[in-house]
Amino acid sequence: MKNQLWKHETSLLLFLVLLAQIFGLDDDNRSATEICSTHTILPGPKGDEGKKGDQGEMGKHGKLGPTGSKGDKGAVGDIGDQGIMGKIGPIGRKGDKGLKGLSGVSGGKGKAGAVCDCGKYRKVVGQLDINVARLKSSIKFVKNVLAGIRETEEKYYYIVQEEKSYKEALTHCRIRDGVLAMPKDEAANAVISDYVSQSGLFRVFIGLSDMENEGQFVYADRTPLQNYSNWKEGEPQDTSGQEDCVEMLSTGQWNDTECHHTMYFVCEFPKKRK
Repeated sequence: MKNQLWKHETSLLLFLVLLAQIFGLDDDNRSATEICSTHTILPGPKGDEGKKGDQGEMGKHGKLGPTGSKGDKGAVGDIGDQGIMGKIGPIGRKGDKGLKGLSGVSGGKGKAGAVCDCGKYRKVVGQLDINVARLKSSIKFVKNVLAGIRETEEKYYYIVQEEKSYKEALTHCRIRDGVLAMPKDEAANAVISDYVSQSGLFRVFIGLSDMENEGQFVYADRTPLQNYSNWKEGEPQDTSGQEDCVEMLSTGQWNDTECHHTMYFVCEFPKKRK
């Protein structure tokens, strides 16, 4: 309604200007356009509100706000996969001696002995000594040829032809009152290597490792490697950090290898002193 009234007033003003031009009211002979340009026209009323324009482009990101408060603790995740087996722990100390058992029932009284015929018994004892010597020789033959046992002046060596890891090999020898073979001198090393070679094997575990301290090799009886070693050229070389156990090759040389590998091994047993 306001727009229509403004338009009406503008049309009336133009009409009056036109009449002044027609009847000579304009002494200077000026056109209606010039008259209109020299007269100040009051601004019209405020127009109607236009249509809402299109949404503009997204503005730039503002500055980062302050750090929010700490969130609530999340739920416990699933249990992960089992890790790899750790290094073998040290051998435990010898257990305490058990309690003494109960005394057995006394045996019956023996018969009275006969009068000694020393000459006759000396002859029998002499024959027994000969038989024992022959028996010892036969036993040694059986051990070395049939059973495959080797020996030095102080120890017996036996190759266990069952593939086991280093830890399993330690346990196998220990429960049989032995220990994984420990070649601490050239003579013992030669006996074991010849044994391995004659058996047609390429490598076997021996009782030597650095599982507790990297680079510090100790034997299975906890004594350190000191006066003798027979490493293969360039060994030990533990580039992966996992070669903590030792194998003997058929040449008699040593090589560090991973303990979880399975192979044959050599047990050693001390000879009992009489």
